[in-house]
Amino acid sequence: MRVGLTGGIGSGKSTVLQMLAGLGAAVIDADAISRATTAAGGAAIPAIAQRFGAEFVQADGALDRNRMREHVYADPRARKALEEIIHPLVGQESTRQVQAALQAGARCVVFDIPLLVESGRWRSQVDEVLVIDCSPQTQVERVVARSGLQPEEVQAIIGAQAPRALRLAAADAVICNDGLSLEQLRDKVVQVARRFGL
Repeated sequence: MRVGLTGGIGSGKSTVLQMLAGLGAAVIDADAISRATTAAGGAAIPAIAQRFGAEFVQADGALDRNRMREHVYADPRARKALEEIIHPLVGQESTRQVQAALQAGARCVVFDIPLLVESGRWRSQVDEVLVIDCSPQTQVERVVARSGLQPEEVQAIIGAQAPRALRLAAADAVICNDGLSLEQLRDKVVQVARRFGL
C-alpha cells in the first residue's frame, strides 16, 4: 500500500507521520529529500544558481531559503521554475527509497508530500491519499507558536498552498486535527492505519 500524506502548514502532518512510522510504515519524506537537494552541495544547487543567479546561493553553498521563499511567493513563474529543478530529483530519490523499503519487507509506504495536491503528479503514484486537516485559525496559531512568524506571514503561506477544499476533495481518508490531545490524535491514526494494513 502506497499512501500519500498531506496537509496544510500547521495541520500536524509531521506528528501523524511519526505515529505512522511507529506503527511500522516505511516513511518517504519528500520535504527532507527536497531540503537535501538544496543543502550545501545538494544536487539542485548548480541548476538553481544558473536559473536564478548566484545571489540565491549562500556562501556555504546552500540555497538561501529566505530569499527564495520571498521570490517564489511574489512570482508564480519562479516557483514553477524552482519546482522543475527540484521535483525530478525528489522523484529519483523517492523511487530509490521505496525500492529499499520494499526489499526490507515494508507492507505500507507513506509518502510525506506537502504539495501532493499542488503538484498533480503524485496522485497517480499512490494508492490512497490521507489528508490531515484543521481550521485555518488553528494553522495560524500553531505556526506562530512554533516559528515566531507573524500571523499575516502564516496567512500568506496558507494562501500559497492548495485551498483546503481542494485537499479534502483529493482525500481518500481525513484526520481532523482540531482540538485533539496527542492521545486522541494517536487513536485516530491507529484507526486509519488499519486501513493501510498496519
